[in-house]
Amino acid sequence: MHPNDSQRPDPDALLAQVQAQEKKAARGRLRIYFGASAGVGKTYAMLAAARKLLADGQDLLVGVVETHGRQDTAAQLEGLPLLPLKAVEYRGKTLQEFDLDEALRRAPPLILMDELAHSNVAGSRHPKRWQDVEELLAAGIDVLSTVNVQHLESLNDVVGGITGIRVAETLPDTVFDRADEVVLVDIPADELLHRLKLGKVYKPQQAERASQNFFRKGNLIALRELALRRTADRVQDDVQAYRVEKSINPVWKTGAALLVCVGPRAGGEHVIRSAARLASQLNAEWHALYVETPNLQRLPARERERILKTLKLAQNLGARTAIVASADIAASVVEYARGANISKVIVGRSRAGLLARLWNAPPAQRMASLAPDVDLIEVGLPASDAPLRRSAGDEEADAPRRPSRHWRYIFAAGASLLTAIASEPLQPYLDLANIAMLSLLTVVLVAVRLGRGPAALASLVGVACFDFIFVPPRFSFAVGDFQYVITFGVMLAVGLITGHLTAGLRFQARVSSHRESRARALYEFSRELSGVLQTEQIFDITKSAIERAFRARATLLLPDEQGRLQAPANAAELDLGIAQWAFDRAEAAGTGTDTLPGSNIFYLPLIAPMRTRGLLALLPLDEPNHRRWLLVPEQRQHLDTFAALAAIALERVHYIDVAQGALVQMESERLRNSLLAALSHDLRTPLTSLVGLAESLALSKPALSSAQLDMARSLQSETVRMSALVANLLDMARIESGQVRLNLQWQALEEVVGSALRASRPQLLAHHVQTQLAPDLPLVRYDAVLVERVLCNLLENAAKYTPPGSTITIAARVLGQLLQVTVSDDGPGLPPGREEAIFEKFTRGERESNKPGVGLGLAICRAIVEAHGGTIRAQAQLPGQGAALVFTLPLGTPPALPELELDEVETSAGTDKTKRENDHE
Repeated sequence: MHPNDSQRPDPDALLAQVQAQEKKAARGRLRIYFGASAGVGKTYAMLAAARKLLADGQDLLVGVVETHGRQDTAAQLEGLPLLPLKAVEYRGKTLQEFDLDEALRRAPPLILMDELAHSNVAGSRHPKRWQDVEELLAAGIDVLSTVNVQHLESLNDVVGGITGIRVAETLPDTVFDRADEVVLVDIPADELLHRLKLGKVYKPQQAERASQNFFRKGNLIALRELALRRTADRVQDDVQAYRVEKSINPVWKTGAALLVCVGPRAGGEHVIRSAARLASQLNAEWHALYVETPNLQRLPARERERILKTLKLAQNLGARTAIVASADIAASVVEYARGANISKVIVGRSRAGLLARLWNAPPAQRMASLAPDVDLIEVGLPASDAPLRRSAGDEEADAPRRPSRHWRYIFAAGASLLTAIASEPLQPYLDLANIAMLSLLTVVLVAVRLGRGPAALASLVGVACFDFIFVPPRFSFAVGDFQYVITFGVMLAVGLITGHLTAGLRFQARVSSHRESRARALYEFSRELSGVLQTEQIFDITKSAIERAFRARATLLLPDEQGRLQAPANAAELDLGIAQWAFDRAEAAGTGTDTLPGSNIFYLPLIAPMRTRGLLALLPLDEPNHRRWLLVPEQRQHLDTFAALAAIALERVHYIDVAQGALVQMESERLRNSLLAALSHDLRTPLTSLVGLAESLALSKPALSSAQLDMARSLQSETVRMSALVANLLDMARIESGQVRLNLQWQALEEVVGSALRASRPQLLAHHVQTQLAPDLPLVRYDAVLVERVLCNLLENAAKYTPPGSTITIAARVLGQLLQVTVSDDGPGLPPGREEAIFEKFTRGERESNKPGVGLGLAICRAIVEAHGGTIRAQAQLPGQGAALVFTLPLGTPPALPELELDEVETSAGTDKTKRENDHE
């Protein structure tokens, strides 16, 4: 065994560890080369390691490696065995992708998979490369791969906020955390910029663009810090896992965590504040620990409440608090520090005198002897923290406990006296040693029932009675033989020690019983909640469980659709103002908190994973102690667990209702779409015939009279309008049924704007149209036919609801990673409060109007835009400034795109759309 392995492993933990190792042995190992950004040398380092392994005789295979035109990286790739890539047809192009099936068939011991966060071509077995790697690892194949910090899912938004570029290809953090090895590849920001300038990262044209956007020095420094911190977190987890695996007990000073000990003396708040300042200076995590011994259990109410307030202060200042029940303070503190790998323990300076130190060593001194590898920091106590006199209120608070305490001592003394009197008739039959044993038995029984103090008194009374009644000369305290003095001393010592140990065991048994009851209550509560399907059942179960566990009357309040809590009929004592405050801010309020502590009710929000689902109001039944039980961290955590379980149950029931409603809505939508599609198909053919007949009627010979010609033209226009309405119905049904496939191509926006204006010319004859397109608009990937339909619908909508002579404007600009297109007018504007409703199906801008239409145009626009991954909304305008409808399309992320796609973008800028209309038929 390692010399540091001083603690024997738990057999169950050892068995679980062996099983985990067996499972891990059958799985391949994953090594990730991790860096702050592209160009730091991750792929180069991976290939260099592969060449060294190959030289050492290791069989390996290069699955996929992206050199990005870097000569140094390409040189490292030479001579390594390559897996042929698989040709994949994608939208008329042939792309090269990793061949997973061939890799599994060849089953090399080691395979290289560059860019772990890469997105595979649509139609591949897995959408992401890391999923391919998971399948390789499950097959027992070791994998080397690379990852940039911006590709980690948890840091994606952080990196986007720093660089202004949101990376689309991300990797779940769980994949990174499960990796067997993480190798950090790091270079300073100046050196990376120098490499970029020399063309060792990107080609000259790409390097110039990157230096103006992503590769700015400030961005690189921030990304480097993120990568270093994430790697440090990973290494810290590895250290702790190794300590657990090897059962290493001593502290390793690899971190800067602090542990502050909370004691019963005045001045604890000063120690807590000093520890908080030190933790802030060291930027370290810190813990606050209170060890509750049997003696501390019997402290007066005022002192116990002061201890709990000190723990609450530590929790408010950011500490992780804990209460441990133990008879040995120093051993418990050392055990906690070693379990959490804490190297620094902070204690308050002891005021014990020399004699007290000689008789009973202070806990800090015992900690130093038990854990010489732990740093002890003593905090001096201010002179103002001298022991305070007890006030009359405190005396009154403790008064109810005194009679019971006095009676315990009277009963203990009486028990020893009665034992001696009852043993007197047995003297002719029993030796003095047996009578002494009866006295010790009484001491043990008193310790079990009444505690340490009464047991000590019983021991003293028992020795005195033994001397007075049984030791000659009898009925006198005089001692005729010196050996009886030794007997008295041994009896007294044995009685005191036995009483002390028995009382300690009694205390530990009581603590264990309380913990077991809390665990059983949580188990029963979670079991009862697991099968409920109605909110009323959750109410009843929660109320009864909390009343049993906390001796408090519980009330649950749920919000309405506007987020206002609804009080039940039998809760007149509740303050809805406090309850609403706690619900809105997701913070506890009322008694025992810092918010309105004068209230007798404790308000606890029910916070579920998605949102706050309600509020739990508790009115403690034990009024004198109702504040104290809320201050106990374990009790508060126990209550928070009850609240969390109730909140999750409420959320589950809510989503069951949502799912049922969604199912009903889906079925109704499917039925309506089927009816619309059938109706549209049945009407389309006769309407097409009517349009043709109306045109023929207007051109018939001999020529029609003017009145007849007006009627023919009116018939033709109404038929065309009806045909357009039916086309809208049919298109909406096709879009919602998923039958429309997007033909996404990189193309300029100017082209589709021009075609939309030409298509909408008849509707725009009476209006002025102007365009405000930014000169530097990039290429965007979209379906030209469908986006043209969006613009046509928006233009027709603007022309329909504005008077003749109005101006309609089409504007476009780049907004971050989005292309924003706005169609605005200077007409009367949108009805107030209907900015969102106008995009719903069969909703018109004016409810009662003679304007044609059935309210599907904007709904079609939303369906098309959202299918492209964009959004559409009505922008708020000042009164009299008309209406503005805005939609956005994603631009994509050039830094994250493969080099092949970047080249395709540059060469396809002038490509015109052809035959796209046939893709939508």
